[in-house]
Amino acid sequence: MREERTCAQKFSKVILDNLLIILMIIAVIIGVVLGLGLRDIWEPYDKRKIFFLKFPGDLLMNMLKMLILPLIVSSLISSLATLDSRASGKMGLRAVVYYLSTTFAAVVLGIILVVSIQPGKKGSRIDKSGAAKKAHPIDSLLDLIRNCFPNNLITACFQKQVTEVDQFEVKPPTMTTPTANPNISTTMMPNYTQAASFFVDAPYINGKADGMNVLGLVVFSIFFGCILQQMKDKGKPLVDLFECLHLASMKLVTLVIWYSPIGIIFLIASKLVAMERPEEMFEQLAYYMATVLSGLAIHAFILLPLLFLVIVRKNPYRFMYNMLKALLTAWGTASSSATLPVTMECLEDNNHVDIRVIKFVTPIGATINMDGTALYEAVASIFIAQNIGISLDIGQIIIVSLTSTAAAIGAAGIPQAGLVTMTIVLSAVGLPIEEITLILSIDWFLDRFRTAVNVLGDSYGAGIIEHLSRNDIGACPKYTLDTGANGLTMGNDYGGTENIAFRKDELPTTKM
Repeated sequence: MREERTCAQKFSKVILDNLLIILMIIAVIIGVVLGLGLRDIWEPYDKRKIFFLKFPGDLLMNMLKMLILPLIVSSLISSLATLDSRASGKMGLRAVVYYLSTTFAAVVLGIILVVSIQPGKKGSRIDKSGAAKKAHPIDSLLDLIRNCFPNNLITACFQKQVTEVDQFEVKPPTMTTPTANPNISTTMMPNYTQAASFFVDAPYINGKADGMNVLGLVVFSIFFGCILQQMKDKGKPLVDLFECLHLASMKLVTLVIWYSPIGIIFLIASKLVAMERPEEMFEQLAYYMATVLSGLAIHAFILLPLLFLVIVRKNPYRFMYNMLKALLTAWGTASSSATLPVTMECLEDNNHVDIRVIKFVTPIGATINMDGTALYEAVASIFIAQNIGISLDIGQIIIVSLTSTAAAIGAAGIPQAGLVTMTIVLSAVGLPIEEITLILSIDWFLDRFRTAVNVLGDSYGAGIIEHLSRNDIGACPKYTLDTGANGLTMGNDYGGTENIAFRKDELPTTKM
């Protein structure tokens, strides 16, 4: 009986731990079945019926949009303002450089793959490439820089500056050319000719373009957080405010994520009913999933190991194998924060990384180092643009890369958090957030793989930073004998007074 109760308790715990994922899978199945079933009853032109069917999903999208502003501002400001309390000196600089470099490399890799493969256009029978309004590349680049520095933070929450181009006709003046008069040999008569008119571009800034200026808010938050970090105690009230706002935003994110299975059912169902050829959507999703998984595989098995090999000069795949327990936990929980204790255990016990580096690197990495999430968001946003027939110019692609990096840094280490930050990237380039429904059906599956890549990036970062900081951190603390009952105590990681005690029967045989 006890064994049966124990098994039942373990089974119940597994169900509760993975309840959200189970609900997501059930929601996808119900949404697909409901949508395909209603297609036999309704027609794609029954707009009113589809409108009412989509209502619970619209609520989900509105809640996701609502969280963009408090989430990105509070997460960036609080993380930057409190960075000095968790980091110090050269080790902190190395960690930040590593995180930003690998995250941006993942974004670039994702953009290269999605632009090359073009999964959003696979299976389409209609050429939609000309649906977008073409913009001059220079105008797009200037808009990118201009939007980094908004002239009003309030209007930046719902407007962004966009350069538009008007054309006006230019009529050159009448030209005169002297010609000889055949009747009068000594007199030259003028010949009046009209040159052809032409059109000239007249660019102007339209400051009333709808859409949140996410890039401007990100730049402001970064500078504001750095200034608060420099102010030390004087800036602590504001730091506490933004930390509290961030925690409250995370609570709201959790509530929205728990509601998301209901919204997903009706979003998928309405999408299937409204589509004229749903088989194209499944083909495009297959190409999209292959693109994301290919990018994650290249980043995890080639780029990160190569970086580790070049810097540390050790076998990166043995290091990866020693992290297998943490990677499987990350895949199962879809949460880098929940995997953090297992990650620290594998780094210390299997790869023998200095515990001081582990305690410094992994908590920050679980918060801001999201390589897999950044790659996924870049691929997903361009895939959506391709699917709806919008060709992104070079300036918009740069915006995608920057906002994907920033959004990944602001993403929480919880399941489906990338779904929230995905709306940030779409808003930054003016893509309709409603189109995120296209990828909801498989997001729960891809989320597990990108979380594993996030944890792997944190793990390699710990090994790399330990190697680069070996001369700065010194040797590990040594054991010191104690005459008390415990027989032996070891000082804490930074030479403080808090000790770690060992029983006499657990004394190590060698000194560290």
